[in-house]
Amino acid sequence: MPTNWAGNLTFSAARVHRPAGLSELRALVAGSRQVKVLGSGHSFSAIADTDGDLVDLRALPAEIDLDSATGTVRVAAAVRYAELARTLDSLGRALPNMASLPHISVAGSVATGTHGSGNANGGLGTSVRALDLITADGLTRTLSREKDGDTFDGAVVSLGALGVVTHLTLDTVPAFAMRQRVRTGLELGDATAHFDAITGAAYSVSLFTDWRAARFGQVWLKRLAGTPEPDLPWTRPADGPVHPVPGADPVHCTPQDGEAGPWYERLPHFRSGFTPSSGEELQSEYLVPRAHAVAALEALAGLRGTIAPVLQICEVRTVAADRQWLSPAYGRDTVAFHFTWVKDTAAVRPVLGAIEAALAPFGPRPHWGKLFTTDPALVRAAYPRMADFLALVEETDPTGTFRNDYLRRLLFS
Repeated sequence: MPTNWAGNLTFSAARVHRPAGLSELRALVAGSRQVKVLGSGHSFSAIADTDGDLVDLRALPAEIDLDSATGTVRVAAAVRYAELARTLDSLGRALPNMASLPHISVAGSVATGTHGSGNANGGLGTSVRALDLITADGLTRTLSREKDGDTFDGAVVSLGALGVVTHLTLDTVPAFAMRQRVRTGLELGDATAHFDAITGAAYSVSLFTDWRAARFGQVWLKRLAGTPEPDLPWTRPADGPVHPVPGADPVHCTPQDGEAGPWYERLPHFRSGFTPSSGEELQSEYLVPRAHAVAALEALAGLRGTIAPVLQICEVRTVAADRQWLSPAYGRDTVAFHFTWVKDTAAVRPVLGAIEAALAPFGPRPHWGKLFTTDPALVRAAYPRMADFLALVEETDPTGTFRNDYLRRLLFS
C-alpha cells in the first residue's frame, strides 16, 4: 500500500486505482462501497484514507484550459500548482496567491483549506469559481459560484466528503512580478508591538521561529515589483539566502535577492524543481482570529520549553476572511501558526495537546490535513456553518460512499 509523503501514514485501502479516463472513473465510483481520492500525499492526517477504494487521479489528462474572455482557467484536479502556475504565466495570467509548497495538487489543497500568506489574501479556495465532481451514482455534478450561491460556499472546502472532484475553474489575474527579501532578528516584543505593521508590510509576509528564544529568526517579505521596500527598523537584512529551518541548505528556496521575477517563483518558499525535504517531518497548524494574534503569540511563547525540543520550525502567517463554510478562515481575518515537527509522533502528540490548551481561549481551528488532537466536538463547534455542511453531505452522499473513519470521527460522531 502507498504511504503519504511524510511516511507517517500507510493507507489501508483494499485497492488502489489509477483510472485513465472519466468514464472509467465514473464506473469505478458507481461500483464502489467506499471511495477516497489520494491527492499529492502531502496531508499528514488520515483525511484521504479508506478501507475501500483509493483513487489516484494522476493518470487522467492534465488539462489546463484558459478562457481568455473570462480570465478563468479550468484545471484537472490532480494538476499541481507548479505546473498550473508555469502554464498560466506563459499565457500572461497568474493566481493571486500560492502556498509555501508548489508541489501540491490543486483539488487536494482546496479541499483541505490550504492557504498562502498576506493580510489581504484569501485561502487558495477563494479563487474557485466552479467545480465538477462525480457523485456516488457515477454522475457528474457541476457547482458554481454564480449558479449555486451559498451552497457553493459549502462545497469548496469539502474534505472530499461530497464526491470525487475532477476539475476546478479558478479566477486568475494578470501576471505580475515580485521581489523577495528576508530580514532577521525580530524580537518577540517587537513582533507583538508592531504585528499589524509587520504582516501588512508586503504582499505576503511569513515569520519564522524555532521557539528556542523569544525571537523570530527570519521574516520573509514578498512584495510586488514597483512597490517600496518595507522599512522594518526592528530587523536587519539577512546575510545571504536562508532556509526556513536554521542550518538547512537554502538551495531549495525561492530567490531572496530582491530581484524582480515571476510571481510563481516568489510566492512559494520552495522552488518547484526541488523536493524541499525528504519527508522527515510532521506538521500541524492552528488558525485563530487575527484579532487574537498577539495574545496567541504570547501564549505560545509561554510553551517554548515544551515546543522547542520537538520543533524544526514554526511559521506565522495571516489570511483574509472568506465565506467557505469549512475554511479555517471562514468569517474572520486569521493568523495561522504552522509547526513543522521532528518525525516522532509519540513525542509530538502531548505537545499538540499543550498547544491546543494554550490556544483554546482564542477559538483555534486546526488545519484539516495536518495533525491535531482537538476533541471532535470542539472542532465542530468552531465552524458556525457545520450543521449546514453536514446537511449538504447527507443530501449529496446519502449512502456515505465518500466518508471514512476520519470524517466519521470528526464530523459524524
